[in-house]
Amino acid sequence: MDLVAHELGIDPTEVRKINFIKPEQFPYTSSAGAVYDTGNYLPALEKAIALIDYQALRAEQAQKRAAGQLMGIGVSSYVEICAFGPKGSAPFGLYERARVRVEQSGTVMVYSGSSPHGQGEETTFAQLVAEELSIPVENVMIIHGDTDSTPEGRGTYGSRTTAVGGSAIFNAVQRLKEKMTHIAAHQLETSPSDIVLEDGKFSVAGSPRKSVAFTEVAAAANLSNTLPPGIEPGLETTAFFEPAANVLAFGTYICAVEIDKETGEARLTRMVAVDDCGRQLNPMLVQGQVHGGIAQGVGQALWEGIEYAEDGQLLTATLMDYAMPLAYEFPTFELDHTITLTPVNPLGVKGIGEAGTVGAPPAVAAAIADALGVAHVDMPVKAEKLWSIIHQKYQYSHTPCFNSMLVQVNDTEVPLGQAPRHHH
Repeated sequence: MDLVAHELGIDPTEVRKINFIKPEQFPYTSSAGAVYDTGNYLPALEKAIALIDYQALRAEQAQKRAAGQLMGIGVSSYVEICAFGPKGSAPFGLYERARVRVEQSGTVMVYSGSSPHGQGEETTFAQLVAEELSIPVENVMIIHGDTDSTPEGRGTYGSRTTAVGGSAIFNAVQRLKEKMTHIAAHQLETSPSDIVLEDGKFSVAGSPRKSVAFTEVAAAANLSNTLPPGIEPGLETTAFFEPAANVLAFGTYICAVEIDKETGEARLTRMVAVDDCGRQLNPMLVQGQVHGGIAQGVGQALWEGIEYAEDGQLLTATLMDYAMPLAYEFPTFELDHTITLTPVNPLGVKGIGEAGTVGAPPAVAAAIADALGVAHVDMPVKAEKLWSIIHQKYQYSHTPCFNSMLVQVNDTEVPLGQAPRHHH
């Protein structure tokens, strides 16, 4: 999109507005056969533009350029495939499963095949169950990662844990809630269709005083011998969830960078991120995922790389040598979101864990190119590369098409991809 904008001399935000798939076109099948479930891309872009005050930022850029300073603005609108698992998408089923049991005390035990490793789904899953059963979240226990007790899972990757594993938990909870509703209806001598579950009680619609507590129904299911006909004792079930399609999260990132002409160092001064991951079960955890993703994405754009010496020796073999991003190198991230639900799973959720790693790198790279006044610069844009470009060791031509972009090497113009790469 930026190469098109550079070629036509129009703003990169306008190119995206023209090319967005329209909301009424979903589900959308691309020319390559990919199916996009839902999307509404323009509001995310407009929120990002408003949040960063885009026109004022462009005016600031013009002033700094007039003063001889290098400031650039980069835009990235992304779409990310998430929640892998549709039937036929792999040689084996990519479903997830969950086992849920309500103890006679009313405590709910959730055994998940999906295994969180830092994303916070222990909290998200507990909140999901607590909301559906109208019980305190502290009464829900999440067990995962124990092969002695938990169901087999298909893996935590591709931002699929909540969308697929969470949906399996949701389905299991619905089955138990239905069974508890029949037991409560029997206790209250009414029809199951008249039972309402709220505030930790099963009550008769229109007669809230006529009720039984969640814990009383749990005890009756596990201890009583007076259950209604056709209802087995106990409250335990296992559910599988296999999505009918992938889900596609999306968003827009806009950032600003300044480059020190003397050192070639690029400094990120603004970073705005507007993501859409569907329904947010825990907004704070969503923001935490975006924070970590942006840090990784900016690291990829500015510092990180697998570097080898001329003799083939790996120079970045440990974290003592590898250029990991550090907190002091970032501004405060400015986050917002839109919400576009998906019909692919019962929760309406999409993925968020990798959003920052998808949206941030192209935004930063675009900002660097914008600061230099060129169409494209290969990542990572380390200080030595930028210093060389600025001081015309390698002089970029202003040819707008990437395929024909040239750099000056030893008084000879060669294609950008063939230019030698220098390191410290």
